[in-house]
Amino acid sequence: MTGNENKRLQFFGIGILTFVVFVTAAIILSPATFVNAENNVTIKSDLDPQRGGIGNDACLTCHNKPDQSLKLPNGDALSATIDKESYIASVHGGQEVLCTDCHTNITGYPHPELTAKDRVVYSAQYDQTCIDCHKKETTEYHDGVHSKMIAAGDVNAPTCSDCHNPHTQGKITDVDKKLLSSERVNIPQKCANCHSTIFEEYAKSVHGEGILLENNTDVATCTDCHGVHAIKDPTTANYRLHSAEMCSNCHTNKAIMDKYGLSTNVLNSYVADFHGTTVKLFEETTPNELTSKPVCYDCHGVHNIPKVDDPKKGLQVRQNLAITCKKCHPDATENFPDSWLSHYDPSPSRWPLVYYVNLFYQILIPTVIGGMIIFVITDFIRRQIDLNKKRNKVKEEASSKEGSK
Repeated sequence: MTGNENKRLQFFGIGILTFVVFVTAAIILSPATFVNAENNVTIKSDLDPQRGGIGNDACLTCHNKPDQSLKLPNGDALSATIDKESYIASVHGGQEVLCTDCHTNITGYPHPELTAKDRVVYSAQYDQTCIDCHKKETTEYHDGVHSKMIAAGDVNAPTCSDCHNPHTQGKITDVDKKLLSSERVNIPQKCANCHSTIFEEYAKSVHGEGILLENNTDVATCTDCHGVHAIKDPTTANYRLHSAEMCSNCHTNKAIMDKYGLSTNVLNSYVADFHGTTVKLFEETTPNELTSKPVCYDCHGVHNIPKVDDPKKGLQVRQNLAITCKKCHPDATENFPDSWLSHYDPSPSRWPLVYYVNLFYQILIPTVIGGMIIFVITDFIRRQIDLNKKRNKVKEEASSKEGSK
């Protein structure tokens, strides 16, 4: 073998070695690839070098398989199936949130052993995870009745993930942080997961039909009355005393009420009468003491509020109104409700007699009082003029007597 041949072999060997090194480095540094034969998809499992987490596709290699679940010690079934397309379409998937951003204790397979005894404890273990991104909402949740129920041992009370599935939750607000119309109309169904009986009542009410049948976003949904995360206990005296203000949030909104020909004077007319005045007094002096005086929902209903012209329950029907009044006034006759103006200001078209009597007194009283004031002022001026005349006459007489001397 000549010297040139030896050099060629050396260069060839070096070339082969270099190729092998580059190929090996490429395999090590490039994302690993797995094949999910069951779903017939190829999934890349890339490590995120900047965030240090396992790539979502690696997790979905296993968790994308259907009908996977774990059984917790108390018998609760915990689903382990995550639909890849649903997650990608979710708000978390759209923001490229890694699985390990939430499941921080998972760094590979096999996973750490589950320590939660039931579904509630499992969800509570991710409480800090929600706080990391949603501090305001989580803080409000801990001030609400649901969190307090869990603290008291109620395993049926909802956690964050019961209302917002972290793997499928879509975007719920627009760029101005206002609730999307599509999400607003879905709120009752979400609450129905726990409050099914109340949902059945609500669905037949004027509010429920407006939301569920007409997709009318002007109508009150659950969160308008109960709040979103800081949900208050509706059985307390404080909640009852403030319920009129809660109803007025919508019913004093002229832009909304004018669409349906409804009075916006509901709060003022309520506070001005005996019922509202007493409730307002309790609210300011003893906010934690129950009052028997009626608030809005005592007459109109809570979740089962009917249309005002409903023949069986609507309060525009005289017989129905009389029945409602008898709840507190058992001796009330059929004519008893005639003295109530139904939250409307009197006008020539509505309660005309009251309107014209009020108009008469609005003219009479200022005229009488104004006339009296004018009379008093002119009498005072007249008396001053007469008094000055007398003084001048006395002075003139005194001057004339001195001159005659």
